[in-house]
Amino acid sequence: MDSAEMAEIRLDLTGYSLTEIEKVFSHPVPKIATCRADKTGLVVQREKLMKAIELGSSYVDIEIEVPDEQRNEIVAFAREHNCRVIISYHNFENTPPLQELFAIANDCYSKGADVAKVVTTINNDYENACILALYSLNRPMVALGMGEKGKITRIIAPFMGAEFSFAASDEGAGTAPGQITNNQMKQIVTQIKNIINQ
Repeated sequence: MDSAEMAEIRLDLTGYSLTEIEKVFSHPVPKIATCRADKTGLVVQREKLMKAIELGSSYVDIEIEVPDEQRNEIVAFAREHNCRVIISYHNFENTPPLQELFAIANDCYSKGADVAKVVTTINNDYENACILALYSLNRPMVALGMGEKGKITRIIAPFMGAEFSFAASDEGAGTAPGQITNNQMKQIVTQIKNIINQ
């Protein structure tokens, strides 16, 4: 985390105990707490996300398909602790049509999102255009494409108004297909900024 501007802590992938969560969340870098219920179950998801929120996580990421009762409880707890809520949608097969993408983003907001996160698998250039069109909502958003063809969206997102983008750590593998490393992302973004500001 020392080299990151922000870090997503995947509590479903790390297997951290509550004591280890406390240690990780004491680091000063802003953090996103994520724990996917399909990997841990709802009880563990609730326990770990609530602990991370209590410890000062900047964001909590809750997938759109989490049952209303659990999502509403976590959202309310986040509000009490000044933690911003990300409601996220992931599609690991394709990119839905544009009208459906807008409906998904709006559903994220209706379910309590401060930031809507819509991430789909990109199979062609048109789908890149579709996912990036979500920034026209002009609301707090992270819209990205997965896969080789979707890499460009991860780089462009910060210039489109994204709250943030995702990159893999320089030492390890990414958590989604098509992530470039943190170092690569910084270099490319710096080059683009230099060109824009010439």
